[in-house]
Amino acid sequence: MAQVEATTERIIAADAEAVFDALADYKDVRGKVLTGHFSEYKVREGGDGEGTLVHWKLQATSKRVRDCLLEVSEPTDGQLVEKDRNSSMVTTWTVTPAGEGRSKAVVTTVWDGAGGIGGFFERTFAPKGLGRIYDELLQNLATEVEK
Repeated sequence: MAQVEATTERIIAADAEAVFDALADYKDVRGKVLTGHFSEYKVREGGDGEGTLVHWKLQATSKRVRDCLLEVSEPTDGQLVEKDRNSSMVTTWTVTPAGEGRSKAVVTTVWDGAGGIGGFFERTFAPKGLGRIYDELLQNLATEVEK
């Protein structure tokens, strides 16, 4: 079983603090910036960064739906980590300054992939698909914070 990783990044025309605060706002902002690949979004505990427990279903392909129950932590400044209680999936959001009034948002998701031929296809195609989903999400986030 090999680890699978998908990473996407975007420069956003807003201060890093504003971008991070929007990402960490699971009550109001996060639900608005999710793409059509996410459904059944619900904040179960907290709602602002560290200590939040949030649920959603992620439909990565027409046949693949992942039921996610995510615990949110903030291990360092500018970083959110979402650990899925239902799988090995961990998503890390990192927001850093990128010049005057700009920031760089990076999202990396890792999980333990399947073995065998199925695992080969997962390692080959899943990172690209998830990358497209998160690229769209980051675009939605940029639109939200650049208002």
